[in-house]
Amino acid sequence: MGNFPANSPQNLRGIDVYKAFLDTQAQMGLVAALRDVVAAAPMFHPETRFGKQMSVRMTSAGRVGWVSDRRGYRYEPRHPSGADWPPIPEMVLAVWRHLVSDTRDPDCCLVNYYGEGARMGLHQDRDEADFSWPVLSISLGDEGLFRVGNVERGGKTESLWLTSGDVLVMGGDARLVHHGVDRIRFGSSTLLPRGGRLNLTCRVVT
Repeated sequence: MGNFPANSPQNLRGIDVYKAFLDTQAQMGLVAALRDVVAAAPMFHPETRFGKQMSVRMTSAGRVGWVSDRRGYRYEPRHPSGADWPPIPEMVLAVWRHLVSDTRDPDCCLVNYYGEGARMGLHQDRDEADFSWPVLSISLGDEGLFRVGNVERGGKTESLWLTSGDVLVMGGDARLVHHGVDRIRFGSSTLLPRGGRLNLTCRVVT
């Protein structure tokens, strides 16, 4: 992996959107690599700090992983089971190094799984120490309706359907915009045998 297309990104409120960045073979290879991640660090349902279970399931790879429970949103050095997080797959790092930086790798790759009916409300990625580094997002599987708002909560939003193989880079003025996934088109892709959408987000944490 490493022969990436040279197409210019679309712009969605300052977010770079690379449509069809990963071809089918690359997507299948990435899914295979993620099976090893999930085997080492099983998916779990996070809770909000108010005790409400999120509709997505998640896990992480890297030096730290993102967790959410009644203690709040934070990065932890170990999976809730106590096991170390597995390393970030090289195929993910190749995308990061091509689009973000070949000198500084991400500390965390958060893996969210959206099953039928799952969604993610508008939120900011602001649990990191240094917002100068972009967040890179990879979509795999079913299409998801991605919604983008503003840095401040409220105001008008824009939406875009993300398909399998699309990659986003949220940096600069768009690093802290509110964003979320309103819904997925369950069964719109055959990449995942049981359907659903995987979203990978890579972040520099420290």
